[in-house]
Amino acid sequence: MTDLYAVFGNPITHSKSPRIHAAFAAQTGADIRYEARLAPLDDFAGAVRRFMAEGGRGANVTVPFKEAAFRLCDSLSPRARLAGAVNTLSLEAGHIRGDNTDGAGLVRDIETNLGFALAGRRILLLGAGGAARGVILPLLENQPAQLRIANRSPAKAAALAAAFAPDTRCPIAGGSFAELAGQAFDLVINATSASLGGAALPLPDGLYAPGALAYDMMYGQGETPFLTQARAAGASRRADGLGMLVEQAAEAFLIWRGIRPETGALLAQLRRELQAATPA
Repeated sequence: MTDLYAVFGNPITHSKSPRIHAAFAAQTGADIRYEARLAPLDDFAGAVRRFMAEGGRGANVTVPFKEAAFRLCDSLSPRARLAGAVNTLSLEAGHIRGDNTDGAGLVRDIETNLGFALAGRRILLLGAGGAARGVILPLLENQPAQLRIANRSPAKAAALAAAFAPDTRCPIAGGSFAELAGQAFDLVINATSASLGGAALPLPDGLYAPGALAYDMMYGQGETPFLTQARAAGASRRADGLGMLVEQAAEAFLIWRGIRPETGALLAQLRRELQAATPA
């Protein structure tokens, strides 16, 4: 019997998740159907309940419903509880369990796909919203030398750092962009929405240590505005979030099906398609 899965969002037509999970199913021999579903902005819970009534086994959750999904769950994984947001639902016997695979996807892309070890690195995380919160615990679990959070609202960054400080021995602090002056980092991760609007972040000079990696959780056709800014600032390595998208999906597939699909070939294909669609 074919198992039913879906991704919920609003909007949702742009989602690559159905294609990604179809590729994972073909690779692993899983008998599944995976759909993109538009959830009403005012009735996400109802959309999920109706999906469960149809026999839905699991679902991914994207913008703007990750916090609503968190509130809907009957139980949560530790990483989802700390993130305060859910992007993966497991549905069984009327029970909704929530997880957050964003951080695992980010870490796997950086360490496995990009070959950049996190242990002992000085990490700067830009942004203090849900995207940032969802990746902090997996980053800390890889024992960096330090984790700094910077945000336009320094108080929000400081509060976020304080929320995770009791659970780690890694030095973690938060503040403003201006307070980064004089500091250098091995990895700078953009978890803000700046690339969506094309805005440059007010970052000081000298932010990138020799050999540093600049990583944008956004992706698109061509280089994102953040990565363009990072290149001009001297970041020798740069990567967007397409790999994170594929790897967080693989983590969700593992939760649902008990097997982790191979991601390299699919990621390479998606990358080729994005490059081919980029205007010359």
